[in-house]
Amino acid sequence: MKYLCLGYFNPEKMDALPKAEIETVLSECQPHLKELYKSGQVIMDVGVDLEVKCLKRMNGKVEVTEGPFAKTNEMIGSVFIIEALDIKEAIRVASLHPTTQLDAGEQFNWRIEIRPIHYFEKRE
Repeated sequence: MKYLCLGYFNPEKMDALPKAEIETVLSECQPHLKELYKSGQVIMDVGVDLEVKCLKRMNGKVEVTEGPFAKTNEMIGSVFIIEALDIKEAIRVASLHPTTQLDAGEQFNWRIEIRPIHYFEKRE
């Protein structure tokens, strides 16, 4: 089964640090990402920009608004897809991600949300 993993962070807390400190934290991520990739279960791993556009159908038309819709101090900073036998294995693999390995994760409110992926249409 495949699992979508969403990595969240608090941009205000990260923006409060000097750029050099942020770069140091990000460099500490690399060894943990290598371990995650070594698992052989990562299908895709990407960072996402803070720019968000929301689409919603209103009065028969598609409306585009600035997002995110949810009022929160968290933003999605990374997205990765893993393959695992079950949710327990998905948790084990996702826990290799720097979000859960670095002490900075607590400081910046990093967290990972794991969701099973269900296909609407099977592709061959």
